[in-house]
Amino acid sequence: MDTDSRFTDFILLQAQSAGLFLGQIPHPGTGKTAVNLAAARSVLDCLEMLVAKTKGNLNDEETKLLQSALLNLTTLYSNIERNSDDD
Repeated sequence: MDTDSRFTDFILLQAQSAGLFLGQIPHPGTGKTAVNLAAARSVLDCLEMLVAKTKGNLNDEETKLLQSALLNLTTLYSNIERNSDDD
C-alpha cells in the first residue's frame, strides 16, 4: 500500500495546530505565542481516535508518522500542563 500524501499532510496539519495551541508556533495573525491546553487536548483526542479507527488500515510509514506525532505532542502537552500547574 502506497502512502497517501493527503494522510501525511493531514497529520502534519494536526501536529502544526497542536504546536500552535501549545505555544510552540507563533500565531500567524499576531506573531505571538500562547498556550491553549483545551484546544491542544482536542487535537490530541482526535489523533488518538484516528489511531483507533485506522488500526490495520495504514502502511508502516503512515503508522510511524501518526504514532510519532502523537507521542511527541503528548509529551509536549504533558510537560506544558505540568509546568502550568507549578505556577
